[in-house]
Amino acid sequence: MAGFVELDRVSLRYNEEDSALALYQTSFSVEQGEFIAVVGPSGCGKSTLMKVVTGLWPPTAGNVIVGGKPVKGPLSIVGMAFQSSSLLPWRTILSNVMLPLEIVQPYASRLSKDREQFEAKARDLLELVGLKGYEDKYPWQLSGGMQQRTQICRALIHEPSLLMLDEPFGALDMFTREELWLALQDLWLARRPTVILVTHDLREAAFLADRVLVMSARPGRIILDRKVSTARPRKLDSTYEPATVELVHELREHISAARAKAA
Repeated sequence: MAGFVELDRVSLRYNEEDSALALYQTSFSVEQGEFIAVVGPSGCGKSTLMKVVTGLWPPTAGNVIVGGKPVKGPLSIVGMAFQSSSLLPWRTILSNVMLPLEIVQPYASRLSKDREQFEAKARDLLELVGLKGYEDKYPWQLSGGMQQRTQICRALIHEPSLLMLDEPFGALDMFTREELWLALQDLWLARRPTVILVTHDLREAAFLADRVLVMSARPGRIILDRKVSTARPRKLDSTYEPATVELVHELREHISAARAKAA
């Protein structure tokens, strides 16, 4: 059975003058509603992979299928969140969350008529991540962790089928990251989008994902696909249980080997 996201032997070279590939015959599948984490050495092509899946960069070779259709350009069914929250400082938290509804169809054409309904939806999302009461604040009035919660709500407001997360917690301290792991888990359990998370944090990958994919050094390809067996909902203490510790060690060993091979 085909997955919701399918990459079949995808290679990518950024331009004809660049002799080096960023991705080489990368293949994997993600089922609808599945949470996947992608890890690997720095510069292996994890962020490039995100651009290929979302249609921001066409592959040099191979096929990308999302939702049963070949990807030919940027996808409207995607929500994205990055390491920098990129919230608009002149807009309140509520209006930042609602921004995609002004752009993405069919919501944009319905916004004037259904604004009250959409605002209620945005408030529900903010409450789910612990930001009830902050709707009228501005980004500069919130901590970094609260801004990232807002960004994830913004990525989900238009009910995307696919949520792409590129190091969304990478700039935060450990305690804030762990709080956001729990918030993201709650959001995923409530909404069940298909999620692809790029991260350097192996504990984060093991805590959040159903499966963890390890990429080789550049040119990137998938060298390991491991299922995470811990039952949901997960508690932070689960990252210190023997099975999770063993998984993290295995992931680290493969990444270290990939880095050494490249060197």
